[in-house]
Amino acid sequence: MIPEVASPGIDISSPANSLPAQVSSKLSLSNSPSPAFPSSFASKDSRGQRGATAASAAKQLKPFATEDIKILLLENVNQTGRDILAAQGYQVDFLKTSLPEDELIQRIRNVHVIGIRSKTQLTARVLREAKNLIVIGCFCIGTNQVDTRYAAKHGIAVFNSPFSNSRSVAELVIAEIIALARQLGDRSNELHRGTWNKVSSGCWEIRGKTLGIIGYGHIGSQLSVLAEAMGMTVIFYDAVNLMALGTAKQVPTLDNLLQGADFITCHVPELPETSNMIGREQFEQMRKGSYLINASRGSVIDIPALIDAMRSGKLAGAALDVYPAEPGGNGDYFTNDLSHWIEDLRSLKNIILTPHIGGSTEEAQSAIGVEVSEALVRYVNEGATLGAVNMPEVNLRSLTMDEPNHVRVIYIHHNVPGVLRKVNEVLGDHNVDKQMTDSRGDVAYLMADISDVNASVIKDLYQHLESLSSRIMTRVLY
Repeated sequence: MIPEVASPGIDISSPANSLPAQVSSKLSLSNSPSPAFPSSFASKDSRGQRGATAASAAKQLKPFATEDIKILLLENVNQTGRDILAAQGYQVDFLKTSLPEDELIQRIRNVHVIGIRSKTQLTARVLREAKNLIVIGCFCIGTNQVDTRYAAKHGIAVFNSPFSNSRSVAELVIAEIIALARQLGDRSNELHRGTWNKVSSGCWEIRGKTLGIIGYGHIGSQLSVLAEAMGMTVIFYDAVNLMALGTAKQVPTLDNLLQGADFITCHVPELPETSNMIGREQFEQMRKGSYLINASRGSVIDIPALIDAMRSGKLAGAALDVYPAEPGGNGDYFTNDLSHWIEDLRSLKNIILTPHIGGSTEEAQSAIGVEVSEALVRYVNEGATLGAVNMPEVNLRSLTMDEPNHVRVIYIHHNVPGVLRKVNEVLGDHNVDKQMTDSRGDVAYLMADISDVNASVIKDLYQHLESLSSRIMTRVLY
């Protein structure tokens, strides 16, 4: 039986076909005898606990019994992010590496939240086994390692941190431009082997040289400012017209950039249009003795064509931070077993090879940890989708402690005609204070705050929404 309003909080789990209730003695308000309500009814058994603040403060919505919210963090997610999640009372399981797919499937089955970086592949096969998963946090820029479309169709939101490591990547590229121009990598390696080789032939200042930036987004534009401050001329190519910073100039075609730059750097996403964007034809367009840098995605450069361009002298140097295939962890894995051309690549002169460390600074990883973890907490506790890459962006103002008998309903559903009518038939007998809905492709997201409810009303709302044919996932938060 569902307790009356003044009773302690209840723990209501939600398997697919039942909604049993268990009494929980852990849910209470610390500053007043205000009644406690069940705070989450999730179709994937999301559970948590909420505490209280002053009566006028914002009311932090949480799934109740938060010790049961299970989070799996892979690939050495930064401590700042781990601390934010642990402070919510969630069970946080942390690993420093990624996992092979079969082991990942075993580990993901019982978690509600998973946090990854760039190596973990969350394919449809993996996500199909994640029966309790409600949200994915990508502690990095890209989300191409996640099947975001499959996730959306199953009510799983995906968050990332698209801007937090922009400065770190831009600074690495500046360092590589200087290192390539002065052949610093070769001189350092020679001296490590005991060879003193003081030469100036083929070594240049970067002042007065032209930098060509492919992709003028957050990284490309910051790089533009840094390069100009060092006396370089900057041109850039982008698929859309953009306002240039400083005295940089946008060129109309990629060929214009390739023909006009001494240094070329790529900052584009992984898309079908950018696959092998720089290949044999593009290398032919480049100036003899020019330099190429790629810190975007490994699929952008045709590596065998790059090797030939280096060996022929067309390129004077190159720097790569990303590769078409990358090892799943640290170790002696960068060999031909990974890709057949790797030993040829390693044999080249004046080429800088780094292991995908563009965003690997303490500052960037700390900022990413904070941004993504806070987004995860907002989604788990309040249902806010601001910043989600695969869901409509929906948010309502926070409830306050002056609104103790309110509930937040979240209904993720297929974007088909007639859904709102049926949902509003369910909500129509209640006082809906706020409601917002939006759609993105085949998926729609509705959020509503309802006042003057008790535990039995909440259970009734949940069960009616769960019974609708359009349902993907239902969550009810207090």
